[in-house]
Parts: sequence; C-alpha cells; structure tokens
Amino acid sequence: MAKPNDYTWGVGRRKTAVARVRIREGSGKMNINGKEHTDYFRLSPDQDRIFEPLRAVQAEGNFDVWANVQGGGTTGQVGAIVMGLARALARLNEENELSLRKGTFLTRDSRMVERKKPGRKKARRSFQFSKR
Repeated sequence: MAKPNDYTWGVGRRKTAVARVRIREGSGKMNINGKEHTDYFRLSPDQDRIFEPLRAVQAEGNFDVWANVQGGGTTGQVGAIVMGLARALARLNEENELSLRKGTFLTRDSRMVERKKPGRKKARRSFQFSKR
C-alpha cells in the first residue's frame, strides 16, 4: 500500500473542464483550487455529487482530496472532478474499479458544444424568416 505522504493522482475531463485530482488517506477533507468544497461550489447538488465516487466504494471520510480544475462552468468542473476522483480511487485499489464502472464514474462523457455554422445565428438556430 502507499506510504502516508504518497498521493494517488487521477485526471478527469468533462466538456472543456480539466481536473487534476490527488487523494491521500486522511479525514475526508475536500479542497478545490485552494478553497473548501462548500466555498467553491455554492449549489448543494454540486457539493453532494463530488462525493459520489467515495460513496460508491464505501470510503467517504477516509481520504483527503485536492483538486485543481480549470475551464468550463460549474457543471463541467464537477463532472471533471468526479471522473478524476474515480480514476484515482481505481488506481489506488483495483477492486474499486468494478463498482466505479457500475456507477459510470469512469466513463468519459464525450458530449461537447456544437460549433456555430455559417449563415446561422447559432449552431442550429436560423435567422428569423421574413415573408415580406
């Protein structure tokens, strides 16, 4: 097993957000970009969602988590942190991978914003049609 000061890393991506997550055995602290998770994510569904991989492997409160996340909005950043945390837990113990995969925490959500097309207002929205 890992030494007390050794970290396990995982990288997660969602939309345009990228999260580098490291975990270590500890008391269950969650630190995101140097802030407490409750200060960084204001919405309670976002705060709850980042702990779901730990709940899936029955390890809530056993690991300290540090995450550096860049790009995207809050939803994309939460998804990136969840994936990075799940990858770190799977790397730490291979027995965790089955339950994490069953919860779809290790599956990359490949949906991205569709690009704007020429001659249109947005990706699919056309300009208003005028008959006269």
